Amino acid sequence: MQQKLRVGLVGYGKAGSAVANVLSSDARFELRWIARRTSSGNPQTHPGTDIPIIGLESCPFAALFESDPVDALVDFSSPESIRLYGEEIRRRGIILISAISAYTEDDLNYARSLGGDTRVLCSPNITLGINFLIVAAKLLRKIAPFADIEILEQHFKDKPEVSGTARKIAETLEVNGERITSLRLGGIVGHHEVIFGFPHQTVRLTHESIRREAFGTGAAFALTQLADCKNGFYTFDDLLLNLMRSELLETAKPDNTQDGE
Repeated sequence: MQQKLRVGLVGYGKAGSAVANVLSSDARFELRWIARRTSSGNPQTHPGTDIPIIGLESCPFAALFESDPVDALVDFSSPESIRLYGEEIRRRGIILISAISAYTEDDLNYARSLGGDTRVLCSPNITLGINFLIVAAKLLRKIAPFADIEILEQHFKDKPEVSGTARKIAETLEVNGERITSLRLGGIVGHHEVIFGFPHQTVRLTHESIRREAFGTGAAFALTQLADCKNGFYTFDDLLLNLMRSELLETAKPDNTQDGE
């Protein structure tokens, strides 16, 4: 039986809590602990489990990795966290899955440098569906570079900034930020739509996040894929395209089966 991947989770907001729900119930992983910036004072565990929630003010990453080792770290916290654990995961070769959407270019350069010593994936939106949408939109952009493009993103009304996912879509499709329209309505988890306007037709690629557990499903996919990768810095696109290439190569293999066999 294949050994479970030992995982630590950083961040315990709404997204982090949903990710913990998924990873703690997936037989492929052992979620060892959840780290947050501060603790509530009393010992806490994730509901329905004995997984401890640890405050970093009392147990910094160096001590945490030493006392309770993990094979991989999943980060749903804040951009500052990567500087707190970066050198520790570099030294120990711990896989990093980061879903932070507000990294500066310096942060991203630092994350890329970690890829020299371990496996690192950074994605502002780690759901499987949105990353498939991005790959499909990129392909359509190459097929029809003349098409008009508009990007629509909708989120809960208290989200202040343009979503990192929408910015990534615009960057991938090489359109400027003026092509992004943002709507803030009620409790929408996340909606992204890429609209291609052709002379006589329109193509809409749409992704809707129904529950935040979708982030956990994406993190689980990334963990299983990175476990088989070499050291390096990866995007979600890289993982999906590697799978697509493998599938296409498998499909293209000649069928040597003879009639009657």
